[in-house]
Amino acid sequence: MKQVLQNLKTGETILEEVPSPKVSKKNIIIKSNYSVVSVGTEKMLIDFGKAGYFSKAKQQPEKVKQVIDKIKTDGFFSTYEAIKSKLDQPIPLGYSNAGVVVSSGSENFKEGDRVISNGNHAEFVKVPQNLCAKIPESVDDESAAFTVIGAIALQGVRLLKPTIGETFVVMGLGLIGLISIQLLRANGCNVIGIDRDKNKCKIAQDLGYETFLISDDLNPLQKVKKFTKGNLSDGVLITASSRSNKIIKQSANMCRKRGRIVLVGVVGLEIDRNDFYEKEISFQVSSSYGPGRYDPFYEKEGNDYPLPFVRWTEQRNFEAFLGLLEKKVINLKPLISHVFEIDKAVEAYTQINSKNALGILLKYSDNEIKKNNQTLVKLNNTNFQSEDSLEVGFLGAGNYSSRVLIPVFKKCGVTLNTVSTEFGLSGVHHGKKNGFLYASTSNDDVLGNDKINIIVIATRHNQHSEQVIESLNKNKNVFVEKPLALTIKEIEEIEKSYLLSLEKRYSRLMVGFNRRFAPHILKMKKLLDKRSSVKTIIMTINPGYIPKNHWTQDRKEGGGRIIGEVCHFIDLLRYLVGSKIKRFYAVSIGKESNEDVLEDKVTITLSFEDGSIGTIHYFSNGHSSYPKETIDVFCEHSILNLNNYIDMRGYGWPGFRKMKLFKQDKGQSKCVEAFIDSIKNGTESPIPIEEIIESSKFSIEIAKSIQAEN
Repeated sequence: MKQVLQNLKTGETILEEVPSPKVSKKNIIIKSNYSVVSVGTEKMLIDFGKAGYFSKAKQQPEKVKQVIDKIKTDGFFSTYEAIKSKLDQPIPLGYSNAGVVVSSGSENFKEGDRVISNGNHAEFVKVPQNLCAKIPESVDDESAAFTVIGAIALQGVRLLKPTIGETFVVMGLGLIGLISIQLLRANGCNVIGIDRDKNKCKIAQDLGYETFLISDDLNPLQKVKKFTKGNLSDGVLITASSRSNKIIKQSANMCRKRGRIVLVGVVGLEIDRNDFYEKEISFQVSSSYGPGRYDPFYEKEGNDYPLPFVRWTEQRNFEAFLGLLEKKVINLKPLISHVFEIDKAVEAYTQINSKNALGILLKYSDNEIKKNNQTLVKLNNTNFQSEDSLEVGFLGAGNYSSRVLIPVFKKCGVTLNTVSTEFGLSGVHHGKKNGFLYASTSNDDVLGNDKINIIVIATRHNQHSEQVIESLNKNKNVFVEKPLALTIKEIEEIEKSYLLSLEKRYSRLMVGFNRRFAPHILKMKKLLDKRSSVKTIIMTINPGYIPKNHWTQDRKEGGGRIIGEVCHFIDLLRYLVGSKIKRFYAVSIGKESNEDVLEDKVTITLSFEDGSIGTIHYFSNGHSSYPKETIDVFCEHSILNLNNYIDMRGYGWPGFRKMKLFKQDKGQSKCVEAFIDSIKNGTESPIPIEEIIESSKFSIEIAKSIQAEN
């Protein structure tokens, strides 16, 4: 299928051929009929992409600070590669779509339903059930396609709390502004529209509204005073896009005492306190489509908020706007400035800066559904064929997979066969970039391919165990990015499948515990193996804060940070000590706020059968300028100190003083190389399966103990 993308690095708009998405629970697949190009929002993205590095940095000063801190801890080259990778990834454009359901994983929608959604500009879109709504029979697709943009306007108007007879100013007469003035009139309000563009003012005037054309030297205050007979406005809805602070000041000046201002657009927010203080003006920012926006519980998991407590969710706003279209309270036809076939999408974006551009519609063909709805796409490149007949299939192409794992496997000289991702976009991008033969949105295209004998699992953590088991059952070699699984039961099921696979064919099972293979760790292990004494090892991890609602913090999806991340360090202690773990003790500090996560700030002590002790301090309440990882080893009156995999020093260690690298190396490349070499040479997996199982089980037990205590 065709999809419209934007290159963040260059700002270039691309029409790409990508595999169609595959339906899943509480999601639906929609064949698009129309989608609306949001001239305001999408123009901002394109302008940002076209800006140079200095301009990008100037627009996001908070990101610059993060970059500086990362350079301090991880070094310049590691930081540069991370930034380059981030900007290299294309993003999908569009968020207001109308079409027909062709496949449903939701009880609320069935095949054939006409629906709107916040789907992208693509022939087929996959959308969660709470981000869709059914189109009334009398509403045409062209008008319905504006619904999501209309819901943004509707939510802003709701926050204004208009009452019959009040007067409101709408600052900015773009799409959202022109819809907002109609919504305010539907509430029985008097409306004044203000914009710099005479064409937009004329559209509003043709719809029957009072408008003012303003410029830098013209303050609209006197116009508003005249219109309101000196009373000023009851409120201002800001739908403009500008960096200027003048708009917020003008809005305050145009408000009466105890007036209200709601911001829907993006403007400068250096507020003069006196403007608001003297009149007791209230100010609020509207969050997109309404309650539920950006909440994974509502959007991703498909749970609704009870209507008596949350009357207007984003989905109910969609339905309300469609209801207004059905009653012909809102007229969107005058707002349609251009219509382009999807094949001409790139041309459509050349009009985005045109003075006449307003509502740009992309129209999708009525081609046969089965012809376009394909989950596998052949990529136009020549792929290196492995002499050892090692063909790799990737499940997942997220940040770590695309930036680290895929390039490393490519360097190992294997054939990169198929990469499977949920929405197809990242698979096509990274597939083309690295020479994959195919990109897919179905894992069956990878697991069911007999040519593929190595499976790399880099999906969300809750999918790992099932995918590992299925891969082993198909006699594949498996490399799974940590963690191996989220529960003890899953670990036991993996063990069974692994043992059964040995009876048919020796399949290797490897977890990406890459720190074992870091140059400093290999040197440390070599030094420690010469000592027979027990060891005391202290690891201090400064991982940084991750929001509570991030998927890795969700116990069902990510498992939490102990299972998902601390497993690395449990395995590393097991490797350095070289003895089985005997028992553990773990404690976390109490919550400082409702946003705290107990597994973020923990101390874990492991005791080993040989008498050694290892302690992991994993604290997310540190500072980003401090090293992320330090390791101190005490043994026979000597000390080894490793600082962030760049510098290691020995104190009182005969024959060793220091080891410093030019750039950070956590062993990712050597980890994959060792795995591939074991397959080529017919040797055992680089990490013994017993140690993988041991480290994984202890990670789960430690996480359970922290949860039980709190």
